[in-house]
Amino acid sequence: MIDYQAFEALSPTTLADALSRSQVMDMGIHPLWQGMPRVAGPAFTVQCTPGDNLMLHAAIYRAEPGSIIVVDGADTNFAVAGGNVCAVAQRRGIKAFIIDGVIRDLAEARANQFPVFARGVIPIPGGKEVINPLNQPLVCGGVQVGPGDIIVADEEGIVVVPRDRAESVLAKAQARAAKDAAETLDAWEQAHRAKIEDILRTKGFVD
Repeated sequence: MIDYQAFEALSPTTLADALSRSQVMDMGIHPLWQGMPRVAGPAFTVQCTPGDNLMLHAAIYRAEPGSIIVVDGADTNFAVAGGNVCAVAQRRGIKAFIIDGVIRDLAEARANQFPVFARGVIPIPGGKEVINPLNQPLVCGGVQVGPGDIIVADEEGIVVVPRDRAESVLAKAQARAAKDAAETLDAWEQAHRAKIEDILRTKGFVD
């Protein structure tokens, strides 16, 4: 069983050090309001079609509580969600939206303190015509995301931990966090300076 609380205790920065660059989402997908808490949970994936948000509206009634809904919004010309969709998702126990796309009614999501990571905001709603399968592999923010992959997101960024690597990545990241916590700034500075000076010498730098 995956310990999502343990993942939530680790920053995306620490987790990124235990993963490859390919598991870190595009920085354009960011928190839409200040002070957003870190979230961690299993991905429930939603593929939208340009100009259409039907499947995200369907997903809020199908994703399990504790899930993070991850959306390929397909474009940034139409909002895939608004205030009521965010409020219902929150009421049903959804932890956050991660959207490669845009939403509307940001003030409502902010007032309810519902975490939304997206590319931005637009007041124009999408249509509700196109059916796509839910909870299938997709690409969001340049990262391949599968159902149940672990999402960890905060103001530092968004990482995707493949479900089948959860245990090893968690152990590696926890070890890194423990090492960092045990090291004083003075010790870090001493080691860092020695490393940098050695690199500079090797490359022929002269003051």
